[in-house]
Parts: sequence; C-alpha cells; structure tokens
Amino acid sequence: MNRVKYLSLSISISILLIAGCSGVKNLKKAELNLPDVIMENQPVDSLTLSDLGWWEFYGDEYLRDIIQRTLENNKRLQIAAAKVEQAQKLYNVDKAKLFPELYGLVPFNHETNDYYKERYIPDPELGIKASIRWEADLWGSLTWAKRKSGAQFLATVEDQRAMRMILVSEAASAYFRLVALDNELEIVKHTMTTRQEGVELARIRYEGGLTSETVYQQAKVQYATAAALIPRLEYNIELNENVLALLMGCYPDEEIKRSKQLKDNTFPDRIPIGLPSQLLERRPDVRASELRLESALDGVGVSWANRFPKLTIELTGGVENDKFKGLLRSPFSYVAENFVAPIVDFGRRKNNYKAAVAAYEEARLGYEQKVLEVFKEVVDAVNSYSSSLKSVELNNELLVAADKYQDLTWKQYRAGTINYIDVLDAQRRYLEAQIALSNAHLDEHLALVNLYKVLGGGWQINEVTSD
Repeated sequence: MNRVKYLSLSISISILLIAGCSGVKNLKKAELNLPDVIMENQPVDSLTLSDLGWWEFYGDEYLRDIIQRTLENNKRLQIAAAKVEQAQKLYNVDKAKLFPELYGLVPFNHETNDYYKERYIPDPELGIKASIRWEADLWGSLTWAKRKSGAQFLATVEDQRAMRMILVSEAASAYFRLVALDNELEIVKHTMTTRQEGVELARIRYEGGLTSETVYQQAKVQYATAAALIPRLEYNIELNENVLALLMGCYPDEEIKRSKQLKDNTFPDRIPIGLPSQLLERRPDVRASELRLESALDGVGVSWANRFPKLTIELTGGVENDKFKGLLRSPFSYVAENFVAPIVDFGRRKNNYKAAVAAYEEARLGYEQKVLEVFKEVVDAVNSYSSSLKSVELNNELLVAADKYQDLTWKQYRAGTINYIDVLDAQRRYLEAQIALSNAHLDEHLALVNLYKVLGGGWQINEVTSD
C-alpha cells in the first residue's frame, strides 16, 4: 500500500514539474533591431507631425466638416466599433471562467424499473437544487485564455483607431483631388473663353482676306481641344464627390461644399518625423500587430496547459423527495471532485500545441514585417513630400516662362514676324503649364496627407467637437 502511495506522489510531482516548464519560455522573441534614426539625413526629433490632431493639422473648414461627418457616419468605422464590442464581451466571458459558476436545477423525473423476474419499482424524483461548479486553474489554462482574449480585444481597439487614421487620410485626399479638379476645370473654361475670342478674330481676318482659311481652322482646332477636356473633368469631379459622400455615409446626391482653391498648410522646411520608437507607439496598426503577437503567445500557453489534467469541483445542495409532501424537509447534498487526465488522444493535444507555436511564429514574423513596412512608408513619404516641393517650384518657373512666351508670340504675330501656328503653340504650352502647376500643388497636398498618416496622425478624437 505504501508503494502505491509513493508511486502516486511521484506521478503528481512529475506532472507539476512538467507543467511548471511553461511552453512559452523557448519561443523566439520579435527581433526589430530599430535604427537610431528613421532617416540618416533627418535629425532626431522629440516631436512629429502626428502630435497634431487632424482638426489642428487641416486648416480648411470644409475639409474639417467632411472629416468629422466621416468619423461619425462611416460604415467601415462602425463595423470596426462593432468588432471592438464583440471582442470586449468575449474577453468578459474568459474572465468569468476563473470564478465559480452558480446555477439552479428543479428536477421532476419519473423513472420506472421493471426488470426480468423482479417486481415493478417506481422511482419518482422531485427537488429544488442549486449547484456551484468551479474549475481550478492548475496549470494556468484559464489565465492564459483570459490574457489571449484581452490582447485580442485591445487589438480590435487599435484596429478601430487605424481605421479612423485611414478614413481621415482618404477624406483629405479625395477632398484635395476634388478642389484641384475644380481648379483645373476653371482653367480650361477660362482658356476656352480666350480661345473663343481668338476663333472669332481669326474668322474676321479670314473673311476680310487678311489671313488664309488655315489660320481660322487652326484656331477652331485649338478651341475644340480645350473643350474636349471638360467632359472628363466633370466626370472625375462627380466621381470624387461620390467618394466623399460614401465616406460620410451618404448617397451620391449629397452636396459637397468645398473651397475654391487648395489651401496651403503651414509646414516647416525641416520635416519632424520623430524617433523610431515613437513611430511604433503612434501607429495603431503597428500596436495592433504587436497585440496579436501577444495573443498568439497566450494561445501557446493555453494549448500547453490543456495537455495536463483538469480539476473540477461541484457542490450541489437543496431538497429532494419523491413527492411534494415533505419536500422542504428532505435535504439533499452532493459533492463531486473530478481530476481528468488525458491518457491516449492520438497526438491531438500535442499537435494543437505545435499548431499554436506555428501560429505564434506567423504572428512574430508578421509583426517584424509590419515594422519594416512602416519604416519604408515613412521614408517614401518624406522623399515624396520633398520631391513635390521641388516640383511646385519648377512648375511655378515653367508657368512664368510660358506666360511670357505666350505674350511675346502674340505681339510678334501682330507685328507679322511669326505665323499664327506659333501663337497657338504658345497658348497650348501655357495651358499645359497651368494644369501642371495645379497638379503639382495637388501632389504636394497628397504627399503631406500621406506623410501625416504614415507617421501615425489622424486617429485622435476631437474631444471639443465630440462633447
């Protein structure tokens, strides 16, 4: 008998030692190897663009209104909020599993036994009972599960913030495209007015015998070329209006109020992009990836702990009798302890653990990849913004030169020193320069919007407005 006791004790100690060797200790941690600075040619900054709320960063009142309506009504953001609510409730479920469960039972049974060669035996049962059931968290399975769902809940919170950041960027980009298209349409319409005057002048000169019909037809072609640009511009304007309406949760017939020109956002010559660690802290999509890595780690802990025995304790008390009479005077109690240990499961628990480890590796590599992608996005965005500033400067010079070229050719044509085709060429180049400068300003604004987003700006809540 003593040998049996010693054997049972040895088995119990062995189980405790095995379970104590947590299955997460040997997992490889994420290796980020963050650089000292995000860009070599940029100084270390304690501040960054993302420190500004979107309502501070964007100065256009119409744009601010569009962004606010987008954050209030956008369906994608509402879906993200519903996912947060769902994850929070599931987290509450896993937290509750650490505590005993109390439930009531009112049995009313009527069992009969009429076995072969034995007398008929009725066995009715009537009772009122309450039970408490509790699973002991011996190996931390329930704790790991709670941590896992907690990390998943926090990840959905970060997903919601990331969605807010994306929507702010999409709204600003669509708005600036719309204003730029309005500006381009205005340029084309003004050009058509000027060219209509040229057509009329060419007609008069042709009919008066001062020029050939070729000049008149050239003027008509130049006018028609500008006119052909309008349908495409009007179509693209409507498309961008519909994009903004969808973002705001409206139907396509929504009126989009906007400014007449692209407003300049005040921005320093030196771009403050912050420190590498700050970038990881500010980007909600990076934090979500890190939390999913933590959730995968907790999942390994759950699968490891599930390989060991489970202890459940159940206490039941109440009254029980075979009829109503005397029911309240018939106390009933029941105590059960179950220590269930897997013996043969054909590798099911072991493979579940290995699958959880593989899922952790996937999450770890995904997190490392996400960090690399984020740094690439920032470097690309900084370079894009710098390039857009140079493009604006060069296109400004081009517009000035094209304007002078147009003026000079017109004077020379009137003096009879050049042909009318040279005037038309100068007018065409001036129109192209106007449109190119408009597009350069648009690229500058879009680059600025993207830079603000990739640095982690835009997900903050406007507390003043929300109150």
